[in-house]
Amino acid sequence: MNLKNHSAAIIEIGSTGIRVLVAEISAGSWRIVDQAGKPVSLGRDVFTSSLVSRESVLECISVLQNYRELIRGWGVEQEDVHVIGTSALRAARNRDLFVDRVYHETGFRISIIEGIEETRLMYLAVRYALKNDLPLFWRANSMILDVGGGSTEIMLLRRGKMVAAHSIKLGTIRMDQLFHQASDSAAFQSRYLNENVRNTAEALKTEMDLAYIRSLVISGSGARFMAMNMGQEFNKDCRVVPRKLFIEFTERVKNYTVEECAREFAIPYSDAEDLVPSLLIYRLFLEHTAAGEIVVPLVSIREGMLINLVSQVDGGLQEEFYSQVIASAVNLGRKYHFDEAHNRHVAQLALTIFDAMSHEHGMNRRDRLLLEVAGILHDVGMYIRGSGHQKHGQYIVSHSEIFGLHQGELDLISNVIRYHRGEPPSETDIDYIALQREERLLVLKMVSILRVADCLDRGHSQHIREISVERYQDTVVLGTSGIMDISIERLGLEEKGDMFQDVFGYRVRLVQGTS
Repeated sequence: MNLKNHSAAIIEIGSTGIRVLVAEISAGSWRIVDQAGKPVSLGRDVFTSSLVSRESVLECISVLQNYRELIRGWGVEQEDVHVIGTSALRAARNRDLFVDRVYHETGFRISIIEGIEETRLMYLAVRYALKNDLPLFWRANSMILDVGGGSTEIMLLRRGKMVAAHSIKLGTIRMDQLFHQASDSAAFQSRYLNENVRNTAEALKTEMDLAYIRSLVISGSGARFMAMNMGQEFNKDCRVVPRKLFIEFTERVKNYTVEECAREFAIPYSDAEDLVPSLLIYRLFLEHTAAGEIVVPLVSIREGMLINLVSQVDGGLQEEFYSQVIASAVNLGRKYHFDEAHNRHVAQLALTIFDAMSHEHGMNRRDRLLLEVAGILHDVGMYIRGSGHQKHGQYIVSHSEIFGLHQGELDLISNVIRYHRGEPPSETDIDYIALQREERLLVLKMVSILRVADCLDRGHSQHIREISVERYQDTVVLGTSGIMDISIERLGLEEKGDMFQDVFGYRVRLVQGTS
């Protein structure tokens, strides 16, 4: 796709509506030229029956056909139309049939994104809106909270660096469905929300105590409505609401019915349905923090998708995002008390080999990121037990959330961790065979490099600080300087270098020179 001087369209199929955004994209920037939204009842269908109803399918197709005409009017090419589905479609049992029906009726290919991908796109949008105008965000602990119809996305940051990212099944429509089933709706609502938020806050304490959070950033339709009506302009894409004012407003409207919200605030019924539940969730999280004000970016994941497109040609944006992925991986390791010095050193040695052998392995920049994450977490299973820790590490990573990485990438990384020691992959290993052929090849290449890098710090002492990588006929020579004893590392290469030779066709030797 040519990202220079062209138009693009983003369509989001959410729990409460279908929204479209059309933008003109030039190198490194974008400008919105049109946008529209239409309420749909996907969430109410799915969170009640686990299915998208026939009526909702037809309604969605009608809306998307209208959007198709709007997009054509702006001259957007088919390849530049990006359609995403969020929590409602993720949860729908008939989502594959829905996706197929929409494609044949409209020509749109829907990509149903995972919760962690939704979080990533939201982060990109928030980061764009904040710019560098909020010093507290970069100096103190922060939380980004995005409440949707079916899920709530949570990001924790320490001095602007990602600590953790989670997607929890707490959304305005899910809440509404539960509350309607309760005989004492008001009491149930309060108890349910308090218990959910309290349990979430307790779980997050292993990563960051919410009591030390100084900056709270909230997103979602309810947050944007509240900020537009009572917030102070922070920059053109952000508003700020004092903590006391937000709590007072929430206290005033918490018992409003949907009809009262729609009438008093002159908002569509679909927006009124979300308003009170989302504000209550924000307030409960706020009460667990020390934030004196709330920051509300006037953006959504649709802007996040645009920024994602722009970042494909903006190396600075891409590298900044990758640094947040690494920060999240490091904090996952800290959660399990890993040997940080060893794991980070092995990761760096693996990247040195990766960079020197780019012609031989043919992997790309994204693959380099996945290798770095695998290196950082390769011994995380030691938290459970030293014996067989590669298997424990595989389980931990495949069942964890790392900001910016979807489940398929976590599965690939967990396989790399599984085989960084012990027997190589075999056709009887179910988790390995479950990968696509191209993914299995990536695992073999990454494992081969990671095994060699791990050998170079076998004693966890980091006395081999740096290496050079040279190829001589059928041998890759790893050079290091100094007068330390490297006999243990050489022995490790003899034991674990076979896979590198099988995959790349090179033997590996470690040689020592003088500094």
